[in-house]
Amino acid sequence: MLEVTDLHSYYGDAHVLQGVSLKVAPGEIVALLGRNGMGKTTTIRSIMNLRDPVVRSGDITFHGQRLNDLRPHDIAKRKIALVPQGRRLFPSLTVVEHLTMLKSASARDGWTVERVLATFPRLAERRQHRGNQLSGGERQMLAVGRALMIDPELVLMDEPSEGLAPVMVQHLEGVIASLRKEGLGILLVEQNLYSALALADRIYLIETGRIVHHGTAAELQADPASLQKYLGVH
Repeated sequence: MLEVTDLHSYYGDAHVLQGVSLKVAPGEIVALLGRNGMGKTTTIRSIMNLRDPVVRSGDITFHGQRLNDLRPHDIAKRKIALVPQGRRLFPSLTVVEHLTMLKSASARDGWTVERVLATFPRLAERRQHRGNQLSGGERQMLAVGRALMIDPELVLMDEPSEGLAPVMVQHLEGVIASLRKEGLGILLVEQNLYSALALADRIYLIETGRIVHHGTAAELQADPASLQKYLGVH
């Protein structure tokens, strides 16, 4: 589905991604792990071709079609959704307005407002609350729900469990696992190692802009040297 090949991205003169390559297949959760500042969010932003960073070389393809020269909204039209780090909600818009900005509330195909609210019952209780009236967990639910409203085939999730209570992390993990069962591909950037290991089919470790390890979650769990060296986990 998604294939990133030898990607080199820059912030100004700073060479951040130095030959990153990875793949995500349909119905697969792939986690990209690493310490802070290693290039995880830069990889997500490069795939979506956001203004910064600048991709200077390498290829990003989706179903064999090159994405490098497309604008972010055209990439989204290819059914690639982004759940950004920090949620990035509109403070003055209600829960329902966030969802209907992407699709009519009366739409019947794919993900609908009511389906999102059924998936996240807490949002149903807060449906008329504005973005700045929601808790951190509620904002994260809404960020995920908003991404689903484009009926994506691939979801890029940047630190979805950041700042969430354990019970909320567990609920989010269940939602992500259910999306995989529906055939969605998910690229998951996550600081919560144990959540990533519980969800991911395959894991890439990134260090100073380079992929330094690739394997299954079970293989990484059985490799304490890599866990300690690249993630600081003993």
